[in-house]
Amino acid sequence: MEIIGDMKQIMKTTGLLQSEELHNYILETSVYPREAELLKELREATENHPKSYMAGAPMAGQMLEFLLKDKNAKKTIEVGVFTGYSLLLTALTIPNDGKITAIDIDREAYEIGLPFIKKAGVEGKINFIESNALLALDNLLLNEENENSFDFAFVDADKTNYMNYHERLMKLIKVGGVIAYDNTLWGGTVAMSEIKVPHSMKKNRQAIIQFNYFLAAHSRIHIAHLPLGDGITFCRRIY
Repeated sequence: MEIIGDMKQIMKTTGLLQSEELHNYILETSVYPREAELLKELREATENHPKSYMAGAPMAGQMLEFLLKDKNAKKTIEVGVFTGYSLLLTALTIPNDGKITAIDIDREAYEIGLPFIKKAGVEGKINFIESNALLALDNLLLNEENENSFDFAFVDADKTNYMNYHERLMKLIKVGGVIAYDNTLWGGTVAMSEIKVPHSMKKNRQAIIQFNYFLAAHSRIHIAHLPLGDGITFCRRIY
């Protein structure tokens, strides 16, 4: 009866991942042992960057890899690259004839990850476009062959433009394709009262809150909103 009582107390909460110890347990037991060595090296190299908090979470990366393999994705888009953790992960996962269109306005951060990409021998899969992302996506749409042709997209860029990115990606992703949006819990601030939110996080917090409601009401997608990393939402295009 004591076990049943303890389990009932645990299940009153919304989930088990409530401690750093449990988070680290998952990383050490299931994530890091399966992480490619070059991904580990890039992750460690990124730790010294002043904006290292922008790097993709390895736990979320494991889910991305799972989906890419499950979808047998060959043609993907990445909006927001930073040092390239998720980009390298994608390049290592998709087939040899796969292609990634990677878009970022800052090539300097990408250069940190480029030696690891070259060492992995996957640079040929990547078309890096140094550009404003909206402009780059609009340019892709100028070519009708790009419409409904991409299998997968990963977005980790300026949060205030997530809706604009979504509008364009829904034209580029094929039916059945998946778009993944990072940072959709924004440090947990989406569930905080306004007065508790740090001033520097308020603008993006409001954009993410609006975007989450938008996705939840979107009839053309199925969604899965998961507490991986800083929150990640997967959208599968229905039609």
